[in-house]
Amino acid sequence: MREEHLADGETIVLQLRTHPKKVIKPILLLLVLVAALIALWVLPLPVDQIVLWFATLAIVVLGLAAAAAPFLRWRTTRYIVTNQRVALRTGILTQTGRDIPLYRINNVTFEKQLSDRFFGCGTLVISDGTDQPGMVLEDVPDVEQVQRTLQDLIREGKQISDD
Repeated sequence: MREEHLADGETIVLQLRTHPKKVIKPILLLLVLVAALIALWVLPLPVDQIVLWFATLAIVVLGLAAAAAPFLRWRTTRYIVTNQRVALRTGILTQTGRDIPLYRINNVTFEKQLSDRFFGCGTLVISDGTDQPGMVLEDVPDVEQVQRTLQDLIREGKQISDD
């Protein structure tokens, strides 16, 4: 989020991306496809050269399709916490966003699966008491610290409004 998109007096507290674990599987798949491509050209196979070129093209297209979309999704998903709101921005071609003002948040929970504990991330669910489902932020790095920071900001905002 850029400074010009902030309200008066609003400052960015945290700006995060989803954990890089989101791109591990596509990268591994890409490595397997590269190994297959190398094997295709190195091993003596009883096929015509044109078949090798079509197989190469198929592997390259499959590799790009399998790796590019998850990487772009990871690269374009951001979680922003300011002193006034929590914002989710995502999208490759069409950007979408959702904001929840801090004063509306009534519950912040986190969930860490076994793999999340290994990578040091988790899912943060922010509920605001409206009819809409909670904002689900997946693969948040250091999710427990983010939850504490968010709760501190909510508490500070309530103390200011009570004064």
